[in-house]
Amino acid sequence: MGANATVVRNPRKQEAESILLEWREDGLHVVDRDGAGQPVTARRCFPWSAPGTHVSLRDCNEAEVALVEDVAALPTASRRAVERALAESGFVMEITRIDSVEEEFEIRAWKVQTRQGSRRFQTRRDEWPQALPGGGHLIRDVAGDVYRVADMDTLDARSREVLWAFME
Repeated sequence: MGANATVVRNPRKQEAESILLEWREDGLHVVDRDGAGQPVTARRCFPWSAPGTHVSLRDCNEAEVALVEDVAALPTASRRAVERALAESGFVMEITRIDSVEEEFEIRAWKVQTRQGSRRFQTRRDEWPQALPGGGHLIRDVAGDVYRVADMDTLDARSREVLWAFME
């Protein structure tokens, strides 16, 4: 394994293999042996309590290309590339109040207050808030941004009522 190689799990082969990860002008790339790059996005997987482990690298169709089991174990250049991709795509906004959720054709339009300010986003109608291990709920919008409700009990009564309507 060379200095730029990374050990990841290939979901198609179910085995570890060495690949190179690079940051280019248009984002994170998995680099083939011939130097060609495939653009990927980095998504944190559970557990949320271990944010440096289990990072899914996904192509433009959201198909998993590889799974990085431990970001800290990557060589420096690859580690920095993955950390940069996660910083740009992995910003989680904490919902403090839900002002409204309107059902539209194929989507739900959310208007919320977060610790970072007022936000509007859309989710697919067949996407539901996901319960997190250890409490809280996660909502992913159509652009891939992540919103989190840390504890339902911290929301006001109306926000809890609105959110419960969209729980599976």
